[in-house]
Amino acid sequence: MTEVLYYLDCYLKEFEATVEKVTDDKYVVLDRTAFYPESGGQPNDTGRLIREEDGVGFEVVYVGKFNGEISHEIAPAGDAPSTSLKPGDRVKGVIDWDRRYRHMRMHTATHVVANVIEKEAGAQITGNQLGLDQSRVDFSLEAFDRDKFAEYEKMANDVIASNHPVNFYLISREEAEEKLSRLTTLAKGFSDEIKEVRLVEIEGITIEACGGTHLKNTGEIRGIKIEKLQNKGKNNRRMYFTLVD
Repeated sequence: MTEVLYYLDCYLKEFEATVEKVTDDKYVVLDRTAFYPESGGQPNDTGRLIREEDGVGFEVVYVGKFNGEISHEIAPAGDAPSTSLKPGDRVKGVIDWDRRYRHMRMHTATHVVANVIEKEAGAQITGNQLGLDQSRVDFSLEAFDRDKFAEYEKMANDVIASNHPVNFYLISREEAEEKLSRLTTLAKGFSDEIKEVRLVEIEGITIEACGGTHLKNTGEIRGIKIEKLQNKGKNNRRMYFTLVD
């Protein structure tokens, strides 16, 4: 199984790895990776794989998880020859850092604002989708008091400005369930197939299972602004927010 480097170090911009499998000359599985695969409402990382033998580069255009494997879809970079990677090749992976860091800010911000809404309104989070310019959070809430969201925005920004450290832990699911009253704020719960849990803790605010990439400190978010609220039907609400730079 691929070693997931971003679980404990989301700031890793480059790494070395060995190619384990290549399918159709463009789907590459590595023995270790820092590339985030699209999942949990967070888009995949992009970047480059550079073959150490000759310095030939391949663009990483998509990363996904299929049958438990993290697969990197590659395309020749620039004028590089069309020859693909092959099993046994040593490569250096380089993350598109601006894209990754923006998603880190968005994801940690989502945890902050979702926690505020859960505590203040008793809402369950039913989904989320991160974007580079705008993200959304869906939640189950019977009473939809739009005026309250100005207060939630201020509360979230107060948490952000308080510079809460963010910590990560890899533990067994059994141990996590013994320690926590709930593993996630998501209404759908946590898949029974997951046996090892990566916990994300915002000190003094929340701790929950999450596989995404996050900041070291809430202060790096800088701030959020709620841009739009939508009523999506009975008990189904949607909130859009952006980052304040």
